[in-house]
Amino acid sequence: MVKTIGTHSGHFHCDEALAVSLLKKTKEFKGANLVRTRDATKLAECDIVVDVGGVYDPATHRYDHHQRGFTETFDDKHETKLSSAGLVYKHFGKEVVMNLLGKSEIDDDVNMLYQKTYHGFVEALDANDNGISAYPNNINPLYKESPTSIYHRVAKKNPTWNIPMTDVEIDARFVEASDMAGAELDDYVLGLSNNWLPARSLVVDALDKASEINASGRVIALERACPWKEHLLDLEKERGLTGDKSILYVLYPETSPEGNWRIQCVPLRAEGFENRKSLPESWRGFRDDELSRISGVEGGIFIHAGGFIGGNKTRDGACQMAKLALEL
Repeated sequence: MVKTIGTHSGHFHCDEALAVSLLKKTKEFKGANLVRTRDATKLAECDIVVDVGGVYDPATHRYDHHQRGFTETFDDKHETKLSSAGLVYKHFGKEVVMNLLGKSEIDDDVNMLYQKTYHGFVEALDANDNGISAYPNNINPLYKESPTSIYHRVAKKNPTWNIPMTDVEIDARFVEASDMAGAELDDYVLGLSNNWLPARSLVVDALDKASEINASGRVIALERACPWKEHLLDLEKERGLTGDKSILYVLYPETSPEGNWRIQCVPLRAEGFENRKSLPESWRGFRDDELSRISGVEGGIFIHAGGFIGGNKTRDGACQMAKLALEL
């Protein structure tokens, strides 16, 4: 028997759009019908209801977050109150990730990507829907973010104030928005699985060989360019590499045919530009022969004016640059 998913009618948000899409990726609700209404009688007939109804009860498949006293979070490590997206992801997300990865059972990869996807994709939707700012209100942003997030793009599917639509047209727009949000989550999870997760083993190997690169153990060299920042910060925590044991510079080969190497500073946080130890100020903004002369290292290519990254023509040259940068 085909099941029915219920959510509210009218103006929609990204949280219930994603929640509905997530449910359709589960075995229980695959191919389910969708009812958008605020009629309590009709909602009572639905097999599952999200973002409306004033009830959170997994036992009866009711997943609303608007009621007074609701304080549910993803787990004890997160403080963001859940929206319908987070609620549905909390209870069905592992199955969704497992199905996307083609896994028959939950394993370490599924658990890791389940957590990572909440933190990197779903939590922002929970915060946005619940009116939780990303920064304290006494901080003025240095620039305005471009309105291209999935939350904004779902919002744009709603009718504008001066172009009215029928309920049928709005419902059709909701389905488009739900499909779009779901497709982006799919792309995010598969990107983690195919590109982000495999990089972890490269960072592990580089950490194991850190003392071979520099006696300090604070420089690592990756055999291939890959997304390393989050893995490195996580692995440092696991290994107790804090304080004067933390990694300061990461070396890796460019993908260009010339075989050049990069030296990059480890940031204080994965998404930031503040570094643990920037490259020497006296090198910044110089290139090629002039950089080689100033640094004393042959094969210099560039040092970014911001001091967070540079390049050398050889692996050995990059290692020498790191050695000198540690001392300066």
